[in-house]
Amino acid sequence: MAVMQMQRISICALKQHRKAILEKLQAMGIIELTDALTEDTYFHRMDTVNDRILFEKTASMSDRSLDILEGYAPEKKGLLSALEGKTLVEAEVQEDVVRRKDELLEIVRRIQALDKENAECKAEILKLENTIQSLVPWLKLDVPMKAQETEYTSMIFGTLPGNMNLESIYAAVATGLSEDSHLKIGAGEDTGGWDIDIISSGQDQTCIAVVTLKDLAEAVEDSLRSRGFSRASQEWTETPSEACKALEGKIRKYRERMEEIKKQLLALSEYREQIKLLADYYRMRADRYEVLGEIPQSESTFIVSGYIPEKYVPELRKALEDKYDCVIDIEEPQADEDIPVLLSNNSFSRSAEGILESFGLPGKGEIDPTMIMSCFYVFLFGLMLSDAAYGAIVSIACGAALLKFPRMADGMKKSLQLFFWCGLSTLFWGILFGGYFGDVVNVVSRTFFGHEVSIPALWFVPLNDPMRLLIYSMVFGLIHLFTGLGIKGYMYIRDKKYLDCICDVGLWYVFLIGLLIMLIPSEIFASIAQMEIIFPEPVNMLGKVMAAVGAVGIVLMSGRANKNFGLRIALGAYDLYNVTGWLSDILSYSRLLALGLATGVIAQVVNQMGSMFGTSIFGVIGFIVVFIIGHTLNLAINLLGAYVHTNRLQYVEFFGKFYEGTGRPFNPFKEHTKYADIKEETRL
Repeated sequence: MAVMQMQRISICALKQHRKAILEKLQAMGIIELTDALTEDTYFHRMDTVNDRILFEKTASMSDRSLDILEGYAPEKKGLLSALEGKTLVEAEVQEDVVRRKDELLEIVRRIQALDKENAECKAEILKLENTIQSLVPWLKLDVPMKAQETEYTSMIFGTLPGNMNLESIYAAVATGLSEDSHLKIGAGEDTGGWDIDIISSGQDQTCIAVVTLKDLAEAVEDSLRSRGFSRASQEWTETPSEACKALEGKIRKYRERMEEIKKQLLALSEYREQIKLLADYYRMRADRYEVLGEIPQSESTFIVSGYIPEKYVPELRKALEDKYDCVIDIEEPQADEDIPVLLSNNSFSRSAEGILESFGLPGKGEIDPTMIMSCFYVFLFGLMLSDAAYGAIVSIACGAALLKFPRMADGMKKSLQLFFWCGLSTLFWGILFGGYFGDVVNVVSRTFFGHEVSIPALWFVPLNDPMRLLIYSMVFGLIHLFTGLGIKGYMYIRDKKYLDCICDVGLWYVFLIGLLIMLIPSEIFASIAQMEIIFPEPVNMLGKVMAAVGAVGIVLMSGRANKNFGLRIALGAYDLYNVTGWLSDILSYSRLLALGLATGVIAQVVNQMGSMFGTSIFGVIGFIVVFIIGHTLNLAINLLGAYVHTNRLQYVEFFGKFYEGTGRPFNPFKEHTKYADIKEETRL
């Protein structure tokens, strides 16, 4: 239970060692860099923006090429691949990638060029297929669609809306022509200078070919336009069927080229791992150039400043002073500095650091509550889930995942470790309460063997005695809250604020304990606990005295910072009213009873439903199916419920007594890689 002691560090070294020192600091990952100096006559900052943008662009380009390869040659991944974490590679492998970076960049560009060409082929194929689709209605036409003329005639191709017959088309043309044309309008009759053929007719359009004398061409077309005629948008020097064959040939060539591109990309997928390391290399280089643009530099030196955990100072001195000409200055941070926070806990408590970080890291003057919180967290989580079989499943699953995937992300590892311990706690409470998939042993033995067998609870069965569990839930909650108040008192004593400890903590202990002594012998408590407890009269009197002394003390001392007596008393009375908050906090722990009973009740219902199929083979199969589905859902729902409500008890009830969590996390300058970790001296 500790926050690592931070120290301010300043490193001044020769400029010729700048690249090597920054690479070493990045590999070690133990310093959070800050602004060292303002620019002056001697020290200035480099403009590295363009270089950094170039490196970020190159890293992004490499990422894009990997996405392209994934589309053509997907990596084979298991169902639990998300737990695998980043690959650990030797430094020599990374160095080889750096030596070949120009060659690999050319491969990256080749991958993107091939993908672009493939996209262009797809676009051309789509365009050609649309063109073929537009030619389908004209396939019966046995002449080229390009508008043709002879010395005396013109040929027009176009479409009319909807299903139209030849007679209605002839009538439309005849109506539109001048009266002195003396043309007949009957279909198939001599029109005296024009003729129409229907090539195809459908619901959407009617395709027609018109042959007319040149002198009548404009008038005929105008007559057709009055009925919605429009010329064909495409003109072909071949017949439609010949044009379709030519287009299909082009499509085949494009598809063949796409197959060639796919083969080439499949061949290039063997460079996938090198490209990943290349992307990480340029990503790290971009980070270094960002730092390079922030550190002050003179003509021959540069300065790096920041924060470092005290325990890593000797390691850093050894790594730099033995190899480079540099000066390392270590000093204690000033009281007004915004010091970053890095937690240091044992393996058990470290698993709960993610829960604390979600609320907030310790601020100035606060202690790290992770150790105490983790114990209560695991204890209360198990009490909420409280089924031995469920606990065993959770612990075994999390333990197996931790062993199988040792390189999973740190956040995921902490979560699985926490659930491993919570599973053991659930197993413990399940044995105490006699819950093994609810009452599955009783149901199976009674239903399929005709003789009921049960595993007795080592303590008691909550479903048979819920009020007893409620009382214990309140007791556990009171211990939890009193612990939080005690931590507040410890921080006052540590800071030598003894009066604050007495007034803001001691008086509340006296007041609350006095109220408890008064409550326990009361009829209200007896009706809830189903038992009657009688204290000797001196003890009852002690409770009343403690409650009175505590109440008076709180009223008089809570507003002690205010010199106005009336306002001071008002503030004290308002603070005393906070006893209602304590009551609501204690009642919040009834959720321990609610969730514990919910797990058991749902499990029993599932078992009862499964037993309704009878004792036949069909009944056995039905029981197994209902058992698996029902208990899987019950475990999932109550796991989520236990997680959410245990968090709430920590964040609202426990932390509300002493903790604010205003600290900011330690953000070291380190290798932020996406695909692989380099086997270096990274410590955090």
